[in-house]
Amino acid sequence: MPDSDSDSSDVNAPIHIEPYDVAWPERFVQEASVIGQTIDSWITGGIHHVGSTAVPGLAAKPVIDIMVGVADLESSRPCFELLEPLSYRYWPYLAEVMHWFCKPRPSHRTHHLHLVPTGSPRYVNVLAFRDYLRAHPDARADYEALKRDLADRYPNDREAYTEGKTDLIGKLTEAAGAWATTREMKISKPSSTT
Repeated sequence: MPDSDSDSSDVNAPIHIEPYDVAWPERFVQEASVIGQTIDSWITGGIHHVGSTAVPGLAAKPVIDIMVGVADLESSRPCFELLEPLSYRYWPYLAEVMHWFCKPRPSHRTHHLHLVPTGSPRYVNVLAFRDYLRAHPDARADYEALKRDLADRYPNDREAYTEGKTDLIGKLTEAAGAWATTREMKISKPSSTT
């Protein structure tokens, strides 16, 4: 947990966008296996590779984002202690919608872990956003261009970088929700036979 005694190693690492790396999915698989073994009894909605490293072809900060569906925030609090030996440090970021962890420290991030209630708006939106970017190259290109621009402008200001993405993420999330709903309707619609 963050505290006032944090040393200078807790300063956020500069923002750096790298070309897509085909090793990112394997890094997720390896980490998901360890997380699953550690907090299995709290997982209700699977372990998902999310964020930019989960989208083939998308340049990203080289940090693997992992989302785990849990029943609720209160009942998943015991996971904090269980994840600590795996070098996941809890941070109260968006604490009303998820439990967020950074590995191993803010100055050198390799993974972010999000424990999110299964089926909650955040859980649904994060998966829809990822899948939308995977399926829509134009949206992916727009998002990458914005991220590169913001990283160039705010390399040492994570808050400004994140805030700068808010409008586009909102628009893409809205489009992703509509796309996901349409896709589900097509899948569930019975096919006619002649």
